[in-house]
Amino acid sequence: MKKPFRLASLLAATTAGAILMTGCGGTATSADNNGAEQQITVYSADGLADWYGTTFAGFTKDTGIKVNVIEAGSGEVVSRAEKEKSNPQADLIITLPPFIQQAQKNGLLQKNAADVSGIPAEAQSKDGMYVSVVNNYAAMIRNTSAPDKPDTWAELLDAKYQGKIQYSTPGQAGDGTAVLLLLQHLKGKDGALSYLKDLQKNNVGPSASTGKLGPKVSKGELSVANSDVQMALQSIKADKSGFEVFFPKNDDGSRVTLALPYVMGLAANAPHQDNATKLMSYLLSKPVQETISSSALGLPVRSDVTPTDENYTALKKTMDGVTIWQPVWDHVLSNLDADLKAYNTATGQ
Repeated sequence: MKKPFRLASLLAATTAGAILMTGCGGTATSADNNGAEQQITVYSADGLADWYGTTFAGFTKDTGIKVNVIEAGSGEVVSRAEKEKSNPQADLIITLPPFIQQAQKNGLLQKNAADVSGIPAEAQSKDGMYVSVVNNYAAMIRNTSAPDKPDTWAELLDAKYQGKIQYSTPGQAGDGTAVLLLLQHLKGKDGALSYLKDLQKNNVGPSASTGKLGPKVSKGELSVANSDVQMALQSIKADKSGFEVFFPKNDDGSRVTLALPYVMGLAANAPHQDNATKLMSYLLSKPVQETISSSALGLPVRSDVTPTDENYTALKKTMDGVTIWQPVWDHVLSNLDADLKAYNTATGQ
C-alpha cells in the first residue's frame, strides 16, 4: 500500500519476501558469532507494507539483522502488545497517535537511545519514549468514475450515498480516530456526534483497518472512505487505484485536516532491544529520510531534509489550501475513553 524506500539494490527484493511476514510472527534464522538470532519483530499500524519490504531488506543487507513485521489497525497493535505484556514479543511498535501515547501510558514502551539528531523537538516526546518516522495527514478518498463526487461533509449525508460510505472505526484504527477528532474540532463534540449519528444511515459498518477500504472505493463498491494522504497517493501511483484524495469542505467553506504521523517507540522489555535501536536510527538517518517523498510518498521528519522530487510536488499540491490542525495528543488521550463511549452510544456501533 505504501511506496517502498529505494535504498537497496533490486536483489534485496528477494530478501524482502522472507523479511515481511504480515499478519504472522516470522522467525529469523541469521545468527551472530555467539549463535544468537539476529532479528527484530515490528508491530505496526497497517499502511507501510511495501515501504517496509524494501527498506527493511536494505537494513538486513547492511546489518545482517532480519526484520519480521506484524501489521494491524493502530489500536489493535497496542492491544496485542498489551496482551503480551508479561511475555513481550514486539521489539518496535509503530503506530499513529494517540495510540503511541496510549502505549506509553500502559507501560508498553521504554526510553530509547536512537540517534534523533536532525529530528525537531515537536516530532519526538520530551522523555525520549517515541519519535515520528514519517509525517502524514488524514484525508478522505472518493471514486473517480462515480457520477457524483461529494465535496463537503454535508453532502456525505445525502441519501444517494446509502451503503456507499465507510470509515474505519475510531478507537481501533488511527485514521478512523482522526475522523472523530477532526469532526470534533470542526463541529464541537456534540456536533460531531450528531453528524456521525446522521451519517450512520449511509455507513456500511465498522472496519478495524483503513487500508482495507481503499480497494473497495477503487472498485466502486464504495463511493467514499477515509484514508490518509501518504497511503492514498502511494496506492494511486503504485496500484493505479481508481480514487482521488479530497478534504471535505466544512460549513464555512474551509478544508481542514490534522497531522497524523507514523510514530515509533522501543517496546518495553524488547527481546532484541539493541537491534531495534539500530533499526530506529536507520529509519531516522538522513539517507533514508531523503527517500521518503520520492519512494514512499510521505514526508520526512528530519529538519535538514528538503525534498525536490515530483512526488513531493504532488504532495504539496494535494495539500494546497488545506489548513493543518495539530492536536495536543496527550489531551486527546485523556479524553479518548469517554469520547469513544459517547461515539459508540451515538452511532450504535
